[in-house]
Amino acid sequence: MPKLMLRLSVPQFAGLLVAVVAAGAWQATVALHAGEGDSSAAKLPLLVQEDFEKGADAWQPTDPKAWKLEKVDGNTVYSQFQRRSKYDPPHRSPYNFALLKDVVVGDFVLTAKVKSTIPDYGHRDACLFFGYQDPANFYYVHLGKQGDDHANQIFIVNDAPRTKISKTTTPGTNWTDDWHQVKIERDTKSGTIKVYFDDMNQPVMTAEDKTFTWGQIGIGTFDDTSQWDDIRLNGQKVKPPQKDGQ
Repeated sequence: MPKLMLRLSVPQFAGLLVAVVAAGAWQATVALHAGEGDSSAAKLPLLVQEDFEKGADAWQPTDPKAWKLEKVDGNTVYSQFQRRSKYDPPHRSPYNFALLKDVVVGDFVLTAKVKSTIPDYGHRDACLFFGYQDPANFYYVHLGKQGDDHANQIFIVNDAPRTKISKTTTPGTNWTDDWHQVKIERDTKSGTIKVYFDDMNQPVMTAEDKTFTWGQIGIGTFDDTSQWDDIRLNGQKVKPPQKDGQ
């Protein structure tokens, strides 16, 4: 077969090289936002990849009547459409969330897309839950529009009203009416908790706590509304210890 000879001028070659580099950078960006480019996630096995196209049977809401599947721009999303559900927690903590069933993790990396669907106000929020052992024992991240001791912090609920454990945070979470990317990294040995919002390289909140080294993960809000999609959980599965008498 005759060989195909490709002759390029220096400007043409330079242009081709720029195009190839740009394409590679774009693919790397896509992989990062999918969780594939995250070195922390790469070290842990993928346990769950959820886009809700096949339903939400894997999730247990605190109030099933406050959640539904919706079509948004051709995608199915899990929508928490009621602000205040009938769920009444035993201690001061969020009122509306859904837990991932049958998956208990120790170390993990959780990524998700979230859209706040409440009109803008000071404590506009979305929450992510982890280390969930029962309604009185868990952690949660409150991504609030304006930060204070009760908003835009990492909290623990430990048989008492929620308590702030953040070491670092920001003045507030820049909520818009668009979709946002969130991520939590948890290392139980060191106790570190890192929370990311849109920028997957620089955490917006950090904490260190070893109270709960295992538990379920969840999504929701304190008392607002939200939509969720493209959830990815990499982690180490843990078998919860049996309670006394079992």
